[in-house]
Amino acid sequence: MSKGATSKRTGAPAPAVSVTAGPVLEISDLTVSVRGEDGERPVVSDLSFSLARGETLCIAGESGSGKSMTALAIMQLLPQPAARIESGTIRLRDIDRGDIDLAVLDERQMRRIRGDRIAMIFQEPMTSLNPVLSIGRQLVESIEAHTSLSRAEARRRAVEALKAVRIPEAESRLKQFPHELSGGMRQRVMIAMALALKPDVLIADEPTTALDVTVQGEVLELLRDLQREHGTSIILITHDMGVVAEMADCVVIMRHGRMVEQGTAADIFARPQADYTRELLAAVPRIGTGVGRQKSAEQKSVEAEMPGSVAVVNDLHVHFDLRGGFFGQVNRRVHAVEGISFSIAPRETLALVGESGCGKSTTAKALAGLVPYHGDIVIGGRNLAGLGRDQRKAVRRDVQMIFQDPYASLDPRMRVGDLVAEPLLIHGIASKEERGQLVAALFERVGLSADQMELYPHEFSGGQRQRICIARALALRPKLIIADESVSALDVSVQARVLDLLKELQREFGIAYLFISHDMAVVENISDRVAVMYLGQIVEMGTRDQVFSNPRHLYTKRLIEAVPVPDPAKRRPRFARLDQEIPSPTRKIGEDPPKLALKDLGNGHLVAVS
Repeated sequence: MSKGATSKRTGAPAPAVSVTAGPVLEISDLTVSVRGEDGERPVVSDLSFSLARGETLCIAGESGSGKSMTALAIMQLLPQPAARIESGTIRLRDIDRGDIDLAVLDERQMRRIRGDRIAMIFQEPMTSLNPVLSIGRQLVESIEAHTSLSRAEARRRAVEALKAVRIPEAESRLKQFPHELSGGMRQRVMIAMALALKPDVLIADEPTTALDVTVQGEVLELLRDLQREHGTSIILITHDMGVVAEMADCVVIMRHGRMVEQGTAADIFARPQADYTRELLAAVPRIGTGVGRQKSAEQKSVEAEMPGSVAVVNDLHVHFDLRGGFFGQVNRRVHAVEGISFSIAPRETLALVGESGCGKSTTAKALAGLVPYHGDIVIGGRNLAGLGRDQRKAVRRDVQMIFQDPYASLDPRMRVGDLVAEPLLIHGIASKEERGQLVAALFERVGLSADQMELYPHEFSGGQRQRICIARALALRPKLIIADESVSALDVSVQARVLDLLKELQREFGIAYLFISHDMAVVENISDRVAVMYLGQIVEMGTRDQVFSNPRHLYTKRLIEAVPVPDPAKRRPRFARLDQEIPSPTRKIGEDPPKLALKDLGNGHLVAVS
């Protein structure tokens, strides 16, 4: 490290370090191959780039382009024995021992470098965290392994790292296990674990995919602080071109394992040379460009023949009791959803937005019958509260869900054709032959071929798997589809195609959508109306234009301002952080949160008042 930056082990403040000409990491002619049934094939071919101290290099490209394999090769974490570094060098600069070629180090030597000199934040935190160890133990052990701090000092640093990534009640979180945290919180734990050691090089593989825009903005600002204070170099792998524009000094565009373009962020966005780069940038959703969907006279007449709302939610409450104390009595309660009301019309898309933990997904689960609730949920004119088991099952046909992770939603042991046919089988619809014909038609409708029905989920890309999930949701011809972060894990080009597909299906089948997302740019491009949730309550609701063009609640304004603009020329100098942590929705029994009333500002634009 540069002079003064070694203070990371003692915790003393280090001087600001700017980008320098000398590379801290240099990759030359890297080729990574994977052995399959047809023999070896390259997944990264002749890749070369260098990373200067204090620089952020973004690697962008679609799934399968070789981005993550490049990162795993640098960390020597390639899946063995299937993958290997076939040729090339990965040189890490060491001022004491000279350049180190990471490509030839054994596992014992790499253990000393991982975490301390080079750290990595993975995309899926649940597979990166040990499910049987508390997050506190995992954080403290990683700090102790690379520093001379005592157990108490390591614990204090772990708490500081959790607070830095805005995890509320950080001290008590140390006792929790990964499964007790939301996906966004698990990712923040992974980021805290990497930041706690202040490494020379930080590789971040889609680190903000599962995070809300406000938390994303603060995490990106944390990464900038790390660079300013310690000269940390960052390799940022992302499909979010807004994040690339916000963070990158240099950009590498990859496709099919090869670099197709490299340059400064300003040049890549303003003057892209490769056709693929231009296609990638064209697919990026941008706030302010959402054209919405102007309804034709034919669509309006169809809606007129379908009176009433598809779904009506009135005064919905969802609480989870927590037990504590010696006798395990109920002493605290999570107010996940606290008295919200809304309706969704036929062919309408209502977007539900807000930060992680605000109650969006819990609301979706209540509508789908997956969690107990209080209040009224009316689907197709029938109140679920007054129905028996068989009647509820019939109504549930009208509500289907598309989940965030398509791979986790599909049974890996079943063929995809059987997975799409399963809802028809459960509800006793059609004969076996007819079900096969219906599934084939659904595959064709979502852009897949009937020949692919015999394949398994792992044989498809992420975008194709999400199309399979959409086909499965369509199988019962529902009136309402709940899309819970259904495109957040997809590349921008795939995301654009899936969103176009959802719009086409809505026009064709008259489906209503409850679209849950933390990506405000996507919401602005697909929604008719928007409801903003905060701590289990709706704080603003209106048409897309009302909410985005004239946001009235401070929280809504903050969400919109936090969206990174895919233009380096409009990069924010700093992201304004909150002065305090996100409040917790957990309260003592009998201590209910304050009830917010929604005031109509005109034309159905509702804003919460205390």
